[in-house]
Amino acid sequence: ALAPADAVAAAKAAGRSWRRATPDERAGVAAEILARLNAASFEMAHAVHHTTGQPFVMAFQAGGPNAQDRGLEAVAYAWAEQKRHPAAARWEKPARKGEPTVLEKTFTPLGAGVSLLVACNTFPTWNGYPGLFASLVTGNPVIVKPHPGAVLPLAISVGLAREVLAEAGFDPDVVLLAAEEAGGRSAAELAVHPDVRIVDFTGSSEFGTWLERNALQAAVYTEKAGLNTVVLDSTDDYKGLLRNLSFSLSLYSGQMCTTPQNLYVPREGLATDQGVKTPAEFGADLGAALDKLLGDPERAAGTLGALVGAPVVERVERAAKLGGTSWGGQALVHPSSEAAVQRSPLVTLLDADADAETYRSEWFGPISFVVATDSTDHSLALFRETVGEHGALTATVHSTSEDVLERAREAALEAGVHLAENFTGSVFVNQSAAFSDFHGSAANPAASATLTDPAFVTGRFHTLQSRRPARPVRGA
Repeated sequence: ALAPADAVAAAKAAGRSWRRATPDERAGVAAEILARLNAASFEMAHAVHHTTGQPFVMAFQAGGPNAQDRGLEAVAYAWAEQKRHPAAARWEKPARKGEPTVLEKTFTPLGAGVSLLVACNTFPTWNGYPGLFASLVTGNPVIVKPHPGAVLPLAISVGLAREVLAEAGFDPDVVLLAAEEAGGRSAAELAVHPDVRIVDFTGSSEFGTWLERNALQAAVYTEKAGLNTVVLDSTDDYKGLLRNLSFSLSLYSGQMCTTPQNLYVPREGLATDQGVKTPAEFGADLGAALDKLLGDPERAAGTLGALVGAPVVERVERAAKLGGTSWGGQALVHPSSEAAVQRSPLVTLLDADADAETYRSEWFGPISFVVATDSTDHSLALFRETVGEHGALTATVHSTSEDVLERAREAALEAGVHLAENFTGSVFVNQSAAFSDFHGSAANPAASATLTDPAFVTGRFHTLQSRRPARPVRGA
């Protein structure tokens, strides 16, 4: 394994020539890396599938082209922000007598320093590429620290990046892989190294918060976790709502940072085109929709994938013992992999007052709660309060009332979370498209960064100027 101090020293040495390259040159190298990653999409799909447990089609899409889209988006933003100012300018100040004062000026974007990417186990490329390419294009060498359970996708990525760098005449150590065994602490050691000036992290709230509080010498960009929320007031397409929501809960076994957890339903019921549905009736209908979606083993495997590790399995088992009425949570048999562990999503009925401690905590995995509230107003208040305190990456509202939708928008703005309204068709709250959607808001505790906006790249470089006297242009 590469020792943290050695990794930083090698990256720092390689970064000297990389910083001297122009933004155009760095963007060109990054684009070539992405082109080769694209050509390796099927290899990457298998690597992501077998390390994360994602269903194969999802592993191909999210681990390949969709991740590359996010990388290209970061390249575009990083290039554009460095080109915001001209590379050179001529400045003149008229004088009362004699010739004007003239200065020639240059402006050079300069990388902040060594960048550290701490990747997650579930989406190593989709969440990893934005930070990798934003740092590269802004002139920073990058140390890639993969999760011990998902090394291969980023090892392939780093290998291709080093190949392109060498062909372009740069030191391949501009991108380094710093893998470690499970239980290692190199991420923490690397993150607080004085020469590490940028940290990108996706993972647990606990370690993400630790990084924000301790890696004070660096710009820290985190995506953690939170309480993704659905406010259910009314709908004119109950069947579509159940179909859409059941898929959102099932996709990759709820192991997406965008999967809904808390589903707020008024005790008096959710008004639908099939009559008023109480929280218990809604939970039963959602359970039936899940059973229908996952009834065929092949289809279930293609939707659920597999649970990524023992902690998720233990969490599902703990959630099943919470008491109260619940639906789903059954162990399923994967049709082509005996080692894969599958569970159908567990949906449990809770009370907003009596069970506050439960639903105000994050339960990562195929676990969701139907929370009975006093009213839609109460649901919106809980949404605003819980997301404001614990964060969220997504929120959804279902209502036929424009007034309720407007109040939901206001609550989402106050809580600082992106909102989806009345999703009943083939677009799901889990999805986020590069060049079109923002992922993470940096406006609540779930993330300190947004993929992708200018703030995601501007902290990775500085613009330095030089000035020299010049002669006036005669006759100008």
